[in-house]
Amino acid sequence: MTSKPAAQSLRDLARLRRVRDRIDREYAQPLDVEALARDAGMSAGHLSRQFRLAYGESVYAYLMTRRIERAMALLRRGDLSVTEVCFEVGCSSLGTFSTRFTELVGVPPSVYRRESAQSTAGMPACVARQVTRPIRNREAQGNDPDLD
Repeated sequence: MTSKPAAQSLRDLARLRRVRDRIDREYAQPLDVEALARDAGMSAGHLSRQFRLAYGESVYAYLMTRRIERAMALLRRGDLSVTEVCFEVGCSSLGTFSTRFTELVGVPPSVYRRESAQSTAGMPACVARQVTRPIRNREAQGNDPDLD
C-alpha cells in the first residue's frame, strides 16, 4: 500500500514529466511558469521548486536550453540569419537570445553560424546534434580529479 506522501510525490513527478514534455514540444511558443503550472494543476512556486529538484535546473533554464539546442541546428543549416533563428525558436529579444546562446555554447550565435558548417561537414545529423550539444558552464567546470 502506498503512503499519501509517496502517492503525491508520484503524481507530482508525472506532472513534471508532462511539463517537461510540453516544453520539448512547444519550445517555440510563448511559455511561462505560471501558465505551465496552471495547466499542470500546481502553483507556480511548487512547480518551480519541484522541477528544480527533479531536473536540476529551473523551468526557464530548461526552456532556454531547448531553444538554444534548436537554434544551433538552424544555424548549422546556414540558410537563416541569427535574427530569424532567434524568433524561430521562440525568443522575443535578440539580446537575451545572444547572451544565453553565448553562455551555453561558448561563442556568439553569429560566430557559431560561421564556424559550424566546417566543424560538422560530412557528419550525419544525429551525430552532429550530439557532439554540438551545449554544455552549461557549471557542467563544464565539473570537479574531475584527472583535470586538476
